[in-house]
Amino acid sequence: MVNSAESNALVRLAVIGCGARSDLARQAAASGLGEIVALIDPDPVAIQRGRARFGEELPAFASAAEMLADDILIDAAFVLTPDHTHAEIAIELLAAGLAVFLEKPLATTTSDADAVLQAAITAEAKLYVGHNMRHMAVVRTMRDIIARGEIGEVKAVWCRHFVGNGGDYYFKDWHAERASSNGLLLQKGAHDIDIIHWLAGGYTKRVVGMGGDTLYGALTDRRDNSDRTMSDWFSLDNWPPTEQRELNPVIDVEDLSMVLMRLDNGVYASYEQCHYTPDYWRNYTVIGTKGRLENFGDTDGGVVRVWNERRIYRPEGDLEFPINGDEFGHDDADLRTVTEFLRFVIDDTPTETSPIAGRNAVATAVAATDSLRNSSVPREIPSLAEETIAYFDGAGSPSTEAHTSMDGW
Repeated sequence: MVNSAESNALVRLAVIGCGARSDLARQAAASGLGEIVALIDPDPVAIQRGRARFGEELPAFASAAEMLADDILIDAAFVLTPDHTHAEIAIELLAAGLAVFLEKPLATTTSDADAVLQAAITAEAKLYVGHNMRHMAVVRTMRDIIARGEIGEVKAVWCRHFVGNGGDYYFKDWHAERASSNGLLLQKGAHDIDIIHWLAGGYTKRVVGMGGDTLYGALTDRRDNSDRTMSDWFSLDNWPPTEQRELNPVIDVEDLSMVLMRLDNGVYASYEQCHYTPDYWRNYTVIGTKGRLENFGDTDGGVVRVWNERRIYRPEGDLEFPINGDEFGHDDADLRTVTEFLRFVIDDTPTETSPIAGRNAVATAVAATDSLRNSSVPREIPSLAEETIAYFDGAGSPSTEAHTSMDGW
């Protein structure tokens, strides 16, 4: 294998996992920095899907090991497989010296997440975790407001996540099974926990979780959907949620969950997630010593409002900032995320995402899920070794001091 990233050539990329999320890899070509040169998936139907998406003549392999044993030239890989396979595949690729874009969550257990970090350190390889929400306009707008001091020192962060598409997105395939996802506080919540950490400027040290399977587990219309992907069954007409059909044969994850967090810098936070709301968006509230902010909508057309004068009630806020730059949901953020990864591969450009932050999102979600399933007993988050943190050089740390403005996007 040679490193085309050392020249002006495009970064040669393998796509590992040709399911619904593999569409992310289209952004490699859109960035102008990379090209897809190989597909890896054990399912021949998925390989056909990948070839239709990326090129009919692309070489295909059943496993990462099979690709690594070939003489094909690869610089980096997108790991877009089901969550429980992330750690094993990433460790194998990192050991071979490839740069790895690992879709979030980094792993489904804290120990596996730590093992992935160690694999990158041992091989001195590049690891990037795909927390694309750090590049969403709504998040960057909120972070800009905090960095300017509009609300003072952050003391609390609250996030309500209305997962209106939850029945179609997470209860008709492997996401609904603990064995594959651990739980949706991890699979879905890792995004928001990472953003809570980023906005708050710290990492969770103690959590309490509560929730349960309150709706989907009682529905009896089931089907093995392994012959399809989410785009085949998704429809906004699947409503109300009690009328959902063809759910996964096994459902043992929660559809309603709540988490309380205490961070290492004294900030307190909460996260709530429901998978059967009629609407689909996230609502953040950040409270500081001089005011608070809150977003209304999380894509183009939404706004972030700030209250920083004392009053009884003013729904329009004292300041209002438009959300610009996410016209197509998180597609825009996906392009920024993939572009950031490829620039990191090419010339070590610093990243806004962070393997350390990705690990701490996993550790928090795993501990919260364990608390939720065990009488809401509080759980402590295990710390990382200082040398592990030092290796990744603070990339994408939650500190609001290392802040990049959206200006020029």
